[in-house]
Amino acid sequence: MAGSHSQPSGPDLALGIALAELPDGGKLIGHRDGEPVLLVRRGPEIFAVAAACSHYGGPLAEGLVADDTIRCPWHHACFDLRTGEALRAPALSPLACWSVEQRGDMIFAGEKRKKPSPAPRESDGAAAERIVIVGGGAAGFAAAERLRREQYQGSIVMLSDDDALPADRPNLSKDYLAGKAPEDWIPLRKQGFYTKNGIDLRLGTRVAGLDVGANEVMLADGARLAFDKLLLATGAEPVRLTIPGADQPHVHTLRSFADSRAIIAQAGTARSAVVLGASFIGLEVAAALRTRGIEVHVVAPEERPMERVLGPQMGDFIRALHEENGVVFHLGDTAASIGTREVRLNGGGTLVADIVVAGIGVRPRTSLAEAAGLATDRGVLVDAYLETSAPGIYAAGDIARWPDPHSGGNIRVEHWVVAERQGAAAALNMLGRRKPFTDVPFFWSQHYDVPINYVGHAEGWDAIEVEGDIAAKDCILRFKRGGRVLAVATIFRDAESLEAELAMERDQV
Repeated sequence: MAGSHSQPSGPDLALGIALAELPDGGKLIGHRDGEPVLLVRRGPEIFAVAAACSHYGGPLAEGLVADDTIRCPWHHACFDLRTGEALRAPALSPLACWSVEQRGDMIFAGEKRKKPSPAPRESDGAAAERIVIVGGGAAGFAAAERLRREQYQGSIVMLSDDDALPADRPNLSKDYLAGKAPEDWIPLRKQGFYTKNGIDLRLGTRVAGLDVGANEVMLADGARLAFDKLLLATGAEPVRLTIPGADQPHVHTLRSFADSRAIIAQAGTARSAVVLGASFIGLEVAAALRTRGIEVHVVAPEERPMERVLGPQMGDFIRALHEENGVVFHLGDTAASIGTREVRLNGGGTLVADIVVAGIGVRPRTSLAEAAGLATDRGVLVDAYLETSAPGIYAAGDIARWPDPHSGGNIRVEHWVVAERQGAAAALNMLGRRKPFTDVPFFWSQHYDVPINYVGHAEGWDAIEVEGDIAAKDCILRFKRGGRVLAVATIFRDAESLEAELAMERDQV
């Protein structure tokens, strides 16, 4: 997950380097007082920032400089080169910055700058005295964090029906499930963050309804909570199996920290597992369980895994990758029933299973919005500012269907990074900033040692342009409709993934 600090490489920047070693637009890694430092030159200006992304430690020297920002090659976090501020998720923490001095034809990195204490910022509209956030996932957390980062001084109440602190959900099906990440990496922030920042986080709290006319949230215990602005970030829930035997303790879905921990607990003694569904979650679970040495069978109705999102070429590659790692596929089939140690298939087969994990999709949790009379259409409809049909009520994350300027339609996307970025954007708009949400969707998936990055959004295409060699794990796929690039998937082409994202932002595709 996180990058590790090795011995500092490159020159000691306290002793300086020749200006000629850093051409305009160039990047150079050195160190200062034992810490890796990245120098970036843009014309006459030279910036010095931490060399590793504050998200998972990605190497920023391999990132993309655009205007006065730098973007991480791994998961597309974006930072301000002047201040180090994390401008875009998935990074939330800033980069350290150093002063830079030029003396003659030499450049020196000075002392690390102290993080300034920002002054409260005025909102453009009437100040909200109380903001309520319904949801403890990516969008809800990012909104609360951004509100305080923007020096919002009012009340923030965050209602989560989960019993655990807001968690790094992508890791629950990746490194943590595989046993490669410790448990203390999973909370996005520890409890002290909420206390220190005056965020009233109420775990295990169920919301029963919304009274739009009275600007109140109705809790399941009968209490009513007033708000000036409200963010709905209720996320999605796994589709549950309805076949006989689906309610047994060794049958799981994976959405929460508790779900992942329950699978890990049983994986300690399990020898075989059946994963139902060849989705991203399903196959990440398969990879994690194979890493633990468990025999894994994947059952799914489609002809090839993930073809609907990534196309047939990538689908065939992903299947082959998993088969190379010992996964056995049963495609074109579904489960009929689950016994105490076996799964019976509709095709007539029977599979031994100490653990069963169902990854057969998720549904947006829109019932609160629907009951409150908000406009919905396969999600909660929002405008460019993420505001719903009810003034003062916003929606972000898996439930939000927003007008996407890149694809030209209303879309709803179930991606972690999108949810975090929408939460942050909604926070700004609840403060009256009127900032349209125009970010290009991005997600990543990890299968063993192979990362797949995807930017854009293509619900359908008429051509897939393949550059490179998919089987060699060195490729870029462009999903096109009418000659226009809608989305780009890459394997070990990080720089090109970043360039594709920037081109979509600038409408240069």
